[in-house]
Amino acid sequence: MHTHPSPFIHEDFLLGNQTARRLYHDVAAHQPIIDYHCHLPVAEIAGNRQFNNLFEAWLEGDHYKWRAMRANGIAERFCTGDASPKEKFLAWADTVPMTLRNPLYHWTHLELQRYFGISELLNPSTAESIWDRANAVLAEEGSRTQSLIRKMQVEVVCTTDDPTDTLEFHRTLAASNFQTRVLPAFRPDRAYMLDDCPAWNQWVDRLGEVSKISITDYDRFIAALQQRHDFFHAQGCRLSDHGLQTCPQRIASPEEAAQTFSKARKGEAVTLEEADGFLGALLFLFGKWDHAKGWVKQLHLGAIRNVNMQYVRLLGKDTGFDSIGDWPQVEALARYLGALDAENALPKMILYNLNPADNYPFAAMIGNFQNGEIAGKIQWGSGWWFLDQKEGIEWQLNALSHLGLLSRFVGMLTDSRSFLSYPRHEYFRRILCNLLGAEVEAGLLPDDKDLLTDYVERICYRNAKAYFGFDQIG
Repeated sequence: MHTHPSPFIHEDFLLGNQTARRLYHDVAAHQPIIDYHCHLPVAEIAGNRQFNNLFEAWLEGDHYKWRAMRANGIAERFCTGDASPKEKFLAWADTVPMTLRNPLYHWTHLELQRYFGISELLNPSTAESIWDRANAVLAEEGSRTQSLIRKMQVEVVCTTDDPTDTLEFHRTLAASNFQTRVLPAFRPDRAYMLDDCPAWNQWVDRLGEVSKISITDYDRFIAALQQRHDFFHAQGCRLSDHGLQTCPQRIASPEEAAQTFSKARKGEAVTLEEADGFLGALLFLFGKWDHAKGWVKQLHLGAIRNVNMQYVRLLGKDTGFDSIGDWPQVEALARYLGALDAENALPKMILYNLNPADNYPFAAMIGNFQNGEIAGKIQWGSGWWFLDQKEGIEWQLNALSHLGLLSRFVGMLTDSRSFLSYPRHEYFRRILCNLLGAEVEAGLLPDDKDLLTDYVERICYRNAKAYFGFDQIG
């Protein structure tokens, strides 16, 4: 009699003890998802896109996979080039066995099982069968983008949107019967990218068009940005977001910022010091606006982007050539938070670091600006980008526990462009429950069912639901 081995992704995956299994299966697994930061293309949600094949749903635009494929010696034509969708998928299948101990191995097999019911390991010998079976599922009416989101019990999705976006697809969704709320997030990074004056000037012209304000000076520039901030709020936006190497070293005065704006508008070169002060002036204003509207501000700090200039010239930006920066972070961050706090204008905020050396500094920093009025007002965000794997997640959970209140943490997010990434919430929840369960069984935490249930529910769902105030949007 032959016995079949249990699948790699089995019901107790990552759950190494009985308490962990109970916490996950009885509590965490049933919590809805609030995905408060992602990069899903909202047009594809509004259009309820149906994918033609597994490549489109899974590999299109995924720089995590491209980096692994390049490291495996796969030619660029199979990553971003002109190979066919199936050829690219087969190249990925060749790479998957080489990703053991990389989080991609876990994510790949979680996603195959959760969306397609496929429990076999992906490798060259199973690739053809998996391609055909997944494509058959994707051809079904129940595999369009909206169904993929609802399948994972997602209550809210917050996309990432430029201030010049018309938000037409958000309005379409708001008027539809789609049960998941899809809300914009205000990402004004291009407002202060003075390192490329021609591109910046084009963007300012576009800002003037959508705001219907002729941007002839700095005051009108600020007025146009505020108009867009107001417009986003009216469309349900309750979060802003900034991707920065570091917080600015200083906040320029309005007069100095106006001079820098005038130079850049004329196409004149702006010094690094001028650009830094200009960034500080804008971030200070954005913080005040966010506070006034009750928004949550997100700061993503520490990425060094587009490192390989040869490939960036060939393929463009955001093609998998970004890395972890090692700049000093906390002094500039403290000055920025302190400047807003001094004016009683510090909004709710989530801080994300990319360099793990900043884990303890960030976990400690948030404790300096809690005001005793909003629980967990300043958050240290979940492991981001290179840190959103098992070890990085555990580092974040441990450091936050040791220096703050994990019980007030707003939990996981996908930060993804893929509609098949929602098992990352499951991944996080399993890791959380395993960590708690191990400490219960070691006698480090009480085996109190009500206490632990409340704790897990908060971190997986209820904290985020309360913190972002989505229920209060009309």
